[in-house]
Amino acid sequence: DKAAVENARLQLQYTRIYSPVTGRTGNLAVKLGNIVKANEVPALVNINQIAPIYVTFSVPEQQLTEVKRYMQKGTLRVVATRQGAKAEDQAQGKLTFIDNAVDATTGTIKMKAEFLNADRKLWPGQFVDVSVTLTTEANAIVVPSQAVQTGQQGQYVFVISPDMTADMRTVSVLRTVGSESVVQTGLKAGERVVVDGMLRLTKGARVEIKQATDQAQAAAIAAD
Repeated sequence: DKAAVENARLQLQYTRIYSPVTGRTGNLAVKLGNIVKANEVPALVNINQIAPIYVTFSVPEQQLTEVKRYMQKGTLRVVATRQGAKAEDQAQGKLTFIDNAVDATTGTIKMKAEFLNADRKLWPGQFVDVSVTLTTEANAIVVPSQAVQTGQQGQYVFVISPDMTADMRTVSVLRTVGSESVVQTGLKAGERVVVDGMLRLTKGARVEIKQATDQAQAAAIAAD
């Protein structure tokens, strides 16, 4: 009789199902009075963890070495932006996972970032734009990418001298990000470079600075 009581008490414990995660429940697939059994489809209910939440994304395999190198130095910051969201609505997180193999079909590797998501800015299944900051370079010389030309001697720019003449200067570009190029050698902070009409320029030619527009600038200042 005692054994029967203990067995009944054990079976009674199985009448309650506890979620392994703290999250938000979705639509109930079954109602009171429905008959259910183990491993039956549909599931009783789907529970998604909201805080913290994880964002999965992929990067080209060529960038894997850089990501791993900077990840060994410290935590990498990840920013997720919802489509149509403002800059102040960006979610801040950190890179927590790198997959163990590159996808041979796409040439990318999967990564995962963790976001505290206390303000519920991110939602399960949502598409977001993700950017990962590897490092920050202080006092870098940056010029518009269209100012950098390629010749037989390598890359160069036309620098505007104080007497308003063009001086051809060989430069070494460390990297190009979007419409800006980081110049490693060849320029100093504050020097002006030509960004339009380079095909008609030669060394020592007179330069005329036109009024800058949103589409193109006649000259730009290399700033630190």
